[in-house]
Amino acid sequence: MTKLLINLIDKRYNSEKRRSAYGILSGCVGIFCNLLLTAVKFVLGALTKSVSITADAVNNLTDSAANIVTIISAKLSQKPVDREHPFGHGRIEYISALIISFTIFVMSFELAKSSVVKILEPERLKFSAIYVIILVIAICVKLWMAYFNSRLYRITDNVNMKAVCRDSLNDCIATGATLVSLILSKFFGLYIIDGIIGLAVAVFIFISGAGILKDAAGSLLGTPPSKETVKRLESIIKDNDTVIDVHDIIIHSYGHDRYIASAHAEVPADSDLITVHSALDTAEKRISEEMNIDICIHADPVELTDSERSSLLKKTEKVIKEYNEGFSLHDFRLKKEMGVNEISFDLVIPFDTDGQTAERDIKNMLKNEMPYVRTNINTEYSYT
Repeated sequence: MTKLLINLIDKRYNSEKRRSAYGILSGCVGIFCNLLLTAVKFVLGALTKSVSITADAVNNLTDSAANIVTIISAKLSQKPVDREHPFGHGRIEYISALIISFTIFVMSFELAKSSVVKILEPERLKFSAIYVIILVIAICVKLWMAYFNSRLYRITDNVNMKAVCRDSLNDCIATGATLVSLILSKFFGLYIIDGIIGLAVAVFIFISGAGILKDAAGSLLGTPPSKETVKRLESIIKDNDTVIDVHDIIIHSYGHDRYIASAHAEVPADSDLITVHSALDTAEKRISEEMNIDICIHADPVELTDSERSSLLKKTEKVIKEYNEGFSLHDFRLKKEMGVNEISFDLVIPFDTDGQTAERDIKNMLKNEMPYVRTNINTEYSYT
């Protein structure tokens, strides 16, 4: 079934519209399955008098609303750029994932509230083999929905489908817990277990919603690019005889396949300006064509003919590596004034490092290594 539905989209739509079509397909399939499960579980909940089954039905109804959000976001995120949104509408996907996480929070709260009532006032549940069979079928449907959306997520990298996949797995656990409570109530007379399991499932679902919220909020706030992306971008910029090194790479995501970036490229100070511009312009075009990233590359001139600067640079790099292998430096400058040498550079450190302590320690180490040199350090955190 999964392969059939995916093939239908592949045959009907071209590559530009395919991603949006996948989102709409995910939403439509979800609405159909969830409404069907909602109706069945509401009837089953009424027949068994099980709060966990009824709460599970409400959960499926909430999922249908989330599926509608997925469809709307799939349509809106594909809108072209306009005057108000020059970087497109791709981040709507992250906003819709936030909405899905909020619906999960509401559902977990309602389930918890109903479960507490059941714990305080336990009620005997009605049991039937047909009820068990129906719940097992419901679990199978949700497992398929999780698999289906995971396949779509791998194809599209749409965070909404990842959220729906995770939510479907949560539903499997919730329905499984409901099934357990029904069996325990029948064979062991543990009527209070219905409320206890319902409360445990509510907590689990809340934690899952928090995970979806974290992923979506992280994408909206900005996350670092992958190491593979950074290495590929660096290799393209350095793929010429002009650029020595690359640093200060910043990549902003505005949704799927919409990236804006900037980088600093170190070039020899005595290079011809036209040659430098041509090399960086070529790199920018290659990155746009091969990586679909719009980038602006800034040229940083580096003095390579000054032997004294080169010697001081090597000593400085040695000190920094001795202090911490994860540190690096760039924009190394040597300033000679009134017979005194002053070096300055940008020190790049990980985010979990105390910048003030690192800067103080390295300055002391450099003073011991080169007592005749003044040091000026600008400490910064890596964006990659």
